[in-house]
Amino acid sequence: MGVIDVLAAVGERFPAVRKPERKPTLYRRLAWTGVILVLYFIMSNIPLYGIPPQNIGGQVDLQRIIFASSAGTLMELGIGPIVTASLIIQVLVGAKIIKLDLADPEGRRKFTSAQKVLALAFAALEAVAFTVGGRYWVGTAIEPGPLDYALVSLQLFLGALLVIYFDEVMQKGWGIGSAISLFILAGVAQGVVWSMFGTIPGVALDYGLVPAIISNPDLTLLARPNGFPDLTGFFATLAAIILLVYLQAMRVEIPITSERFKGIRSRVPLQFIYVTNIPILLVGILVSDLLLIQGLLADYLGVESRAYQIYSSIVYYLSPPRGVVQSIADPVKTAVFIASWTVLSIIFGYMWVEIAGLNPREQAERLIKGGLAIPGMRSDPRVLERVLRRYIYPLTFLSSLIVAAMVIVADIFGAYGTGTGLLLAVGIINQYYAMITRERALETYPLLRRILGEEVV
Repeated sequence: MGVIDVLAAVGERFPAVRKPERKPTLYRRLAWTGVILVLYFIMSNIPLYGIPPQNIGGQVDLQRIIFASSAGTLMELGIGPIVTASLIIQVLVGAKIIKLDLADPEGRRKFTSAQKVLALAFAALEAVAFTVGGRYWVGTAIEPGPLDYALVSLQLFLGALLVIYFDEVMQKGWGIGSAISLFILAGVAQGVVWSMFGTIPGVALDYGLVPAIISNPDLTLLARPNGFPDLTGFFATLAAIILLVYLQAMRVEIPITSERFKGIRSRVPLQFIYVTNIPILLVGILVSDLLLIQGLLADYLGVESRAYQIYSSIVYYLSPPRGVVQSIADPVKTAVFIASWTVLSIIFGYMWVEIAGLNPREQAERLIKGGLAIPGMRSDPRVLERVLRRYIYPLTFLSSLIVAAMVIVADIFGAYGTGTGLLLAVGIINQYYAMITRERALETYPLLRRILGEEVV
């Protein structure tokens, strides 16, 4: 019995959300999605009991966006545990280290159960690490005891547990999409709104752009210090959204013909952004995890320790700058950020194409199995692979480079919600639009639903 089997066996002992006997209507699924979204916002604003008052508001950073977290609340861990667990298992499966067929229902069941157990393990580990390190009592006269540690750790763990079950409710068909995507989108939207209208009592009443315009409407709003939202970031946000929508709609078409129905020709559309947002998402997760470890090292080793200072210096140069002022003030950091994120995005792009089965060999095999071929070419996987290689690998390089460049430029100019957040948000909105359009079509034309074998409650 392998590791994945052990984790799956343990996961099956946990309570699980049952799939609906018949598929709920679109409006019922939208209602469930709305309820879960409201619960997320409520949890993001409920402070942890037993800790000194925390300033929940503040600047929108990469870690907060990627993990949909909110400091000092029940959503402190956010989706971090489940995202990290899912990523680890997917990489191991894609690299054939763990043999698991995700196309098989039994394989998917094992994957889901193992992911739940691993996510719970990460949640417990992070919850204990956050509290024992004394993070919530730094700078106060309070000396926490074992009971305080246990109480706060339990709250953090329960918050992460609820997120895992929220995602399970969505994935089992009660809602639309996944809770992970929903919470990331909500976090980005919240960050954009905060950058526009936010105020920090006692620190910066003019933090957001609109309060700043009202209190001091002058040219300093073009580029504000301290990473505060400015007009440059506002226009960068608009430009990034428009460009992302345009690029994600672009396709590269490959002509094909059917071996079964001679003379019928069509085209296979490949997304111009072939790797979608996966490479930059992986870079964001990597840097976010490094930032998380940095916080834990500060708790346990202290900010004066040599190890912490070396580590924090590395993370500092890998982290995105906040706006034009910071980018110009530290050109070395900006240069290292640009180079590291570009290289990592390209590496992760190629890695994901191989792991996710998007490489030329597997795409050629799918075409052959579907009875399709390229006009003028023999129906041989090796021949098709050579043709597809001319399309797929250049697209992988170019799309990885483009998404990295867009995120880097957006961060340098201080786009609201961070460049990574905007990239993820636009992709998630496109996915939701496609899913809702499909569901509307199935409800409008019941015959399509019968053909697909779906029934409505």
